[in-house]
Amino acid sequence: MSKKESILIIGAGLCGSMLALRMAQRGYQVDVYEGRPDLRTTDISAGRSINLALSDRGLKAIKMVGITDKVTPFCIPMYGRMMHDIEGNMFPSNYSGRDGEYINSMSRGTLNGLLLTEAEKHENVNLHFNKKCTGVDIENTVAKFKCYLTKEKSVVDADIIFGADGAGSALRKSYYLEKKFLFSNSQNYLTHGYKELEIPADKIGKHRISKDHLHIWPRGQYMLIALPNLDGSFTVTLFLSYDEGEYNFNNLTTIEKVTEFFKTQFPDALELIPDINHEFFNNPTGALGTVKCSPWYYKGKTLLIGDAAHAIVPFYGQGMNASFEDVIVFDEILEKHQGDWTATFKAYESARKEDADAIADLAIDNYYEMRDHVANPIFKEKRRLEMALEKTFPNEYFSKYSMVTFNEDINYAKALKIGRAQDKALLNLIADSEIDTNSDLQDILKRVQQETNEILQEDKIAGLQ
Repeated sequence: MSKKESILIIGAGLCGSMLALRMAQRGYQVDVYEGRPDLRTTDISAGRSINLALSDRGLKAIKMVGITDKVTPFCIPMYGRMMHDIEGNMFPSNYSGRDGEYINSMSRGTLNGLLLTEAEKHENVNLHFNKKCTGVDIENTVAKFKCYLTKEKSVVDADIIFGADGAGSALRKSYYLEKKFLFSNSQNYLTHGYKELEIPADKIGKHRISKDHLHIWPRGQYMLIALPNLDGSFTVTLFLSYDEGEYNFNNLTTIEKVTEFFKTQFPDALELIPDINHEFFNNPTGALGTVKCSPWYYKGKTLLIGDAAHAIVPFYGQGMNASFEDVIVFDEILEKHQGDWTATFKAYESARKEDADAIADLAIDNYYEMRDHVANPIFKEKRRLEMALEKTFPNEYFSKYSMVTFNEDINYAKALKIGRAQDKALLNLIADSEIDTNSDLQDILKRVQQETNEILQEDKIAGLQ
């Protein structure tokens, strides 16, 4: 594989900038084209960010490109969830029973900017902003762009094109429009959207609620979450139906209605958001969807990566982590198949597709868990028991959440299969009163493992695996 080949990456978001940095480190000539302005010099994220939950898979990629020391100072550890009930009572729930396992709240713009700056330090990287991709000739590896500032159109000829341009990928669109090959593509949206709000810092710049937790206000058909920022504020996200239920985005059209909604459903949160009028009506409402498609590549010429190939909803906090893991997996396969891009792309999709589908399904699972189940007494007892098992048997028991979030050596597909069976086993045993949750943990572990294995065997017989 000649390092003289020119690489075009469409999209300078998290995945595109991570890929650009890694390909530059490998010696390739890399050009990155991004439709938005340079986020390092222009504030373009207001109302759209959904803070990142940086966990082990993402940190592994950051370590791979050698910038851990630059990233960690901007991380805020979150050790668990803090649930807020409708009366304003708070209930903490750790993410893990093991010591030292936590996720990190981090600004999307900060991390993206760090990656762009690191990539730009390489002489073989050129960044181009305000250049929106309008289409790709996948056979001839030529991409078309339009400049937002000058309105001028241009074309870029490359040897290899990567589409890292997110859920609305221009490269993915070109796959099905050009009809060069059989291409399956699905985009499924939740009936809920999201709106970003803010809890400002107090008068001395401190956090007004615990910065050690991801805060959740679960209310069944909707919910509020909040992640801490370094400046003492919290990025708050409301997840709400567009048109269903007593309260929805379509009928929250006046400040009186919005205030009523928050006073009755999130009274303690409302006290922390002093300018709800400006926050609610000036920030956009975003859509939440899942993208699944195949194949991700065309011959040895183009490849979809990150959200362009497999966008997911944000409820497992794994979108960015999964995209970064894409770059790790691609990098490993690139090393094995040097000299053959077709073999590289084919092997990459073969290695990654099942896991990408799995984390998409896991994210939907967690959406319902966070919205509906975290306040359920049986679910609370399950989590309490899981924490006790992880604490007592740190090398033998891993909850589904721990497998996904804290164990990058367990792939998403395996975590999905084992985690769902394990959850079912625990919930059944608790609901049917087949175990005393206060009895000997060694006996409980054996019973849970036995029940989990039986469910896995039944699923295998039923063809569910």
